[in-house]
Amino acid sequence: MQKFKAILYAVLAAVLYSLMTPVAKLMQVSVSPVAEAGLLYLGAGTGMSVIYLIQQKTGVKHARPAIAKDDLKYVIAMIVLDMLAPIFLLIGLSMSTPESVSLLNNFEIVATTAIAVLMFHEKAGTKLLISICLITLSCALLSLDSDAALRFSAGSLFVLLACACWGLENNCTSSLSEKDTRQIVMIKGLGSGTASLLLSLVIHEEIGSLYSCFAVMILGFLAIGMSVYFYVIAQSEIGAARTSAYYAVSPFIGVLLSLLIFHQMPGKLFWIALAIMAVGVYVNVKDIQEP
Repeated sequence: MQKFKAILYAVLAAVLYSLMTPVAKLMQVSVSPVAEAGLLYLGAGTGMSVIYLIQQKTGVKHARPAIAKDDLKYVIAMIVLDMLAPIFLLIGLSMSTPESVSLLNNFEIVATTAIAVLMFHEKAGTKLLISICLITLSCALLSLDSDAALRFSAGSLFVLLACACWGLENNCTSSLSEKDTRQIVMIKGLGSGTASLLLSLVIHEEIGSLYSCFAVMILGFLAIGMSVYFYVIAQSEIGAARTSAYYAVSPFIGVLLSLLIFHQMPGKLFWIALAIMAVGVYVNVKDIQEP
């Protein structure tokens, strides 16, 4: 029953996160990428802080232990990586189509699994490795400038770099998954968000109107704050690699939303990459379902 609940949390995290790419693309009209990254994470941290205070006032108890001094190295890594990843993602998004970025986000599975196996000694079966190869191939196709070009686009490379940061960050967060998930989200959000906003001020970015800032923060609370909250709970039951596999449904929802919102029909290379990605995710899920 606990494993089933963990899977539901992982899928719910994916659905919430799928909102970020298409909606963030819309908001880039009025907010610059680095400032937008900071506001997204500040929204996540602020929203979870409000929930935390309400639960403290109403006497809601949390069974998980608080973050301790021994966890400091993971906390610092989490903040730094969570500052860099969304900046890279949003810069890439400003240079690419939202449906391609949504699919490229699945490279996070490759990064998370590779780091989980190589650095944290999690086990990965043959099907999971085949899935990783298929997803990597799909991401390579999506990274090409166009159907006729054989050079990688700068926007795609920024998105892949973001996924690499999040892959490492996922494993750091997994090391904290037994801790209070509310504290994890607050630290991730407030720490990374503040750092990104300070950076945007240093480089003299346009932050946007108060309304725009509030809208971005609301998106951050839903697509990052609540998504991370459910993701971390799932990680504590089924591990980083397995959680990221269920989380893989998110890019496909993001693609659908992007096509509905922007009414842009991608080229044939995109559909080939989509088909390969779908097979890779299917193989991944089959691997998870087997004992």
